[in-house]
Amino acid sequence: MKLIGLSGGIAAGKSMIGRRLQELGAERIDADVLAREAVAPGSPCLARVADRFGAAVLAADGSLDRAALGAIVFGDPAALAELNAIVHPEVRRLFAERVEAVRARDPEAVVVYEVPLLVEAGLAQGWDLVVMAEAPAEQRVARMVELRGMEEEEARRRIANQASDAERRAVADVVIDTSGSEEETLRQVDALWGRITSG
Repeated sequence: MKLIGLSGGIAAGKSMIGRRLQELGAERIDADVLAREAVAPGSPCLARVADRFGAAVLAADGSLDRAALGAIVFGDPAALAELNAIVHPEVRRLFAERVEAVRARDPEAVVVYEVPLLVEAGLAQGWDLVVMAEAPAEQRVARMVELRGMEEEEARRRIANQASDAERRAVADVVIDTSGSEEETLRQVDALWGRITSG
């Protein structure tokens, strides 16, 4: 089995790369999906989040009110660190569970773990390959404004709060430049897949 860590800044094109690798035959695991699963209604992890941050972070249906929680933690590094200390271990457990399920089905599988904060969360070690999506900050701001309807100021703030391109490159084995056309990006991913599967 090969474990590939896939990351990159917000709106850098991680998902396009992840989808293409999946099309080519990789098993794709998305950290954002695992993070949502970790705090599913009725889960022990969600109960711990509510204990720490108050019942106001729960919606009427018992699910996590992400906006309410975000309003508490995103301006408060200590609160964010506490939230991560609750959620990250559960995400790691879910990831390990998924990897073992894939290994049981196919010991030769290629697993791609799409994890936005690979550098920020100190998760850059332990992979057979670390792949980074990269595009200039201005292009990423434009993508967030056009595709996600985000205010430009908010888009710039999100980028500023993440690791720099240099920090990401320092841990990357492969950098996929997503600043060109979709076809150009996919050609790089196809070449990467050839490298992964031939070695």
